[in-house]
Amino acid sequence: MESLLLIVALAVGLAMDAFAVAVAQGAAGHNSMFHATRTGMAFGVAQGIMPFLGWALGIAFISHISAYDHWIALILLSGLGLKMLWEALSRNESDAAPSLSGSALGTAAIATSIDAFAAGITLPALGLPVLLTCIIIGTVTALLSSLGVMIGGMASTRIGKYAEAAGGVILIGLGIKIFVEH
Repeated sequence: MESLLLIVALAVGLAMDAFAVAVAQGAAGHNSMFHATRTGMAFGVAQGIMPFLGWALGIAFISHISAYDHWIALILLSGLGLKMLWEALSRNESDAAPSLSGSALGTAAIATSIDAFAAGITLPALGLPVLLTCIIIGTVTALLSSLGVMIGGMASTRIGKYAEAAGGVILIGLGIKIFVEH
């Protein structure tokens, strides 16, 4: 049960930057059900694949890094969390988001999942089932991103800023948890 809670917390933390972009899309008026579904699927697929790629890279080098994998997890997850906090707190709320489709949507999906790649490198240190973790990360991201587009249509871009900050705090917390438990 604790592993599942850890996976869900990781998934929510990683999904927050995609959720923030999705909220901005909805707030900018790009909030149809089609747009919400397309955005959710693009972000979910990218977020589901990237940690697997990171895990594969991490597993290839595990014998070289196992003595300090907890340091790597702390630095990567905390660094990602701090980056998300910085971006959330420095964003100008009056900036409207352009509509994402085609290659722009693909680029945004990959850009928001770079942190999932880095988190995937830490999966061996967490001892989590890789495929289940990747599926949950992708599913949570898809659902939250689709919901984010619809919420953004009803609210404002300020929500995305707070969601991204919350995601940053979650990732920092996970990095500290791994380090302390080592």
